[in-house]
Amino acid sequence: MSDADPKIEIESVTSPHHVQRVDKARFIAMRDALLPVLPSEAPGISIAEAKAALLSDLSQELFPGGEKAGWWLKAVQLDLEAKGVIERSGKGPVRLFKTEKPT
Repeated sequence: MSDADPKIEIESVTSPHHVQRVDKARFIAMRDALLPVLPSEAPGISIAEAKAALLSDLSQELFPGGEKAGWWLKAVQLDLEAKGVIERSGKGPVRLFKTEKPT
């Protein structure tokens, strides 16, 4: 997969060994919006809190009016969890925080 490829392969913590190809620009935009809003330690913040915090920083070109932001947030969350970049704390509802592992 070259840098010019418009797709990126992502993983999911809930489906080990399953790889999905998704739009690279949207994935990176969501990842770059999500990581700065996540705290560096547990208990972290909820998905709803993360989404509310990052919506204003999302590209309106890629996510007009926040369209599809929830789906992309979940895709990025599951991929970053699979890679160990973010973690969930405790039991539900899901709360996320960053680990020390670089992206």
